[in-house]
Amino acid sequence: MLAVAFGPPASLRLVGLIALSDPPRADSARLISELKTLGVETVMVTGDAPATAAIVAGEVGLNGPTCPQGPIPETVKPDEYSVFASILPEGKFNLVKAFQKNGYTVGMCGDGANDAPALRQAQIGIAVSTATDVAKSAAGVVLTEAGLSGIVAAIKTGRLIFQRILSYTLRSTTKKIAQILLLAFGLLMTGQAVLTPLLMVIVMISGDFLSMAFATDRVRPSEDPNSWDIGKITAAGVALGLMFLSFCVAILAVGKYKMHLDIDHLRTFCVISVVYGSQAITYAVRDRQHLWGLRPTGWLVMSSTAEMLFISVLANRGIEMSSLSVRVLCLEFLAATAFYLVLNLAKIPVFRRLHIT
Repeated sequence: MLAVAFGPPASLRLVGLIALSDPPRADSARLISELKTLGVETVMVTGDAPATAAIVAGEVGLNGPTCPQGPIPETVKPDEYSVFASILPEGKFNLVKAFQKNGYTVGMCGDGANDAPALRQAQIGIAVSTATDVAKSAAGVVLTEAGLSGIVAAIKTGRLIFQRILSYTLRSTTKKIAQILLLAFGLLMTGQAVLTPLLMVIVMISGDFLSMAFATDRVRPSEDPNSWDIGKITAAGVALGLMFLSFCVAILAVGKYKMHLDIDHLRTFCVISVVYGSQAITYAVRDRQHLWGLRPTGWLVMSSTAEMLFISVLANRGIEMSSLSVRVLCLEFLAATAFYLVLNLAKIPVFRRLHIT
């Protein structure tokens, strides 16, 4: 509220009042509510007076209490207060540090030069489209459109990328553990290496195309914020890797003791089990909380088909490995399909126990 006066300085006369309002955007309440459904706690930090800040906060759905004025408590948490008013620039910086000290990942959104220290301190500094150059240079993310929609979009996109990276990491860890241990078990069972360097190169090259296609796959973003826990991811990779190892060793045992294959044909038999089994791993880890994941993209299906056709043709034609009949290859494919079904059932308790979503 501004008062307007008229007259000489010694005898000013009040002539009117001007009410000023800086209302929030119409979509702010909806976007803040959407952030809450994504597991992101939102608080308002402003230099305005507590009364003004509380009114604006109520309009956008931040109905919690206002933090008492004074130094920021070091033990403060985002769910204790919805509004931090009459905050100086150094107070914003201290608030971000306090949240971080209590174990929170902080995203700070600001527009002015006085927000720059807090933007720099936060794990994710976000400058709005109309921010000053100082704020934009201090931020890690700069929105190009007005409003908070860019923040919501960034969170959703980040979670999609996280899930793809997690799927890739789980797949790679599982395969590496199984293949390394398979060499040891194969040596004990046959007295020779069941995977020659050339065969391992062929497996790696054929699998690279599927790995690249994995980046295009459909994923199911988690409902809550994600964070890396290498210990749990490694544990899940070990559990799935041992299952994959059991499958490959079982195939090797059938080839040696049931079919009585010589070492050269055993190597081909073993390579096919690794490639076909890798397909089962790929499609099983795509979704960690459901038996059947989302429909794979065309690129993933084509890459998967191409890899299997490539290794099958080499094995059937005897190119760089001993030849196996189509019938034997089909039997291995059926075994890999059964392994995929078992893996789909076993993965859910593994991921659930390790809290991997």
